[in-house]
Amino acid sequence: MTETATTTPETPESPKRNWLREHSELGICVLLALLGVLVLADAASISADFTQRGPVGPKTVPFLIGGLLLVVSVLLARDVLRGGRGESETGEDVDLSAPSDWRTVLLLSASFLANAVLINVIGFPLSGMILFWGCSYALGSRNAVRDPLLAAVLSVATYFVFNNLLGVPLPGGPLMGVL
Repeated sequence: MTETATTTPETPESPKRNWLREHSELGICVLLALLGVLVLADAASISADFTQRGPVGPKTVPFLIGGLLLVVSVLLARDVLRGGRGESETGEDVDLSAPSDWRTVLLLSASFLANAVLINVIGFPLSGMILFWGCSYALGSRNAVRDPLLAAVLSVATYFVFNNLLGVPLPGGPLMGVL
């Protein structure tokens, strides 16, 4: 008695498709190159004011970033074409079947929203304190003395750095005369 095997013929992948699958990282190279060209084109359209003083103008950093994006895309493409492969992510032990923690997401969102709504009303030092304290609470910290104290220190330090050292004005609110 002879058996007739019913097998479905497998369609072999074309060599081109197989090569693309093995070198899929080249897609990231193309994306980085396109982003670099976009940044360079956008930087070229920035108008440099004739009153600009010093060698560093408004075009310097965008040209640097665009150029670096192009260099990274070329170096990555060279590595991929020479057989380099990205390492698999084994750093985190994530259970994909576990449900999302919506409580944490909602608490973090509420902290950011409260900061956005209150920053012009009560100023950055106080709204930033609410933001930092709310984020630490949402992420699990429950120390009633340390958390608000650290939030206040971080908020005032951030306000000082941006307002006084970097020259980026932030609303001070009722604490404007104190800080």
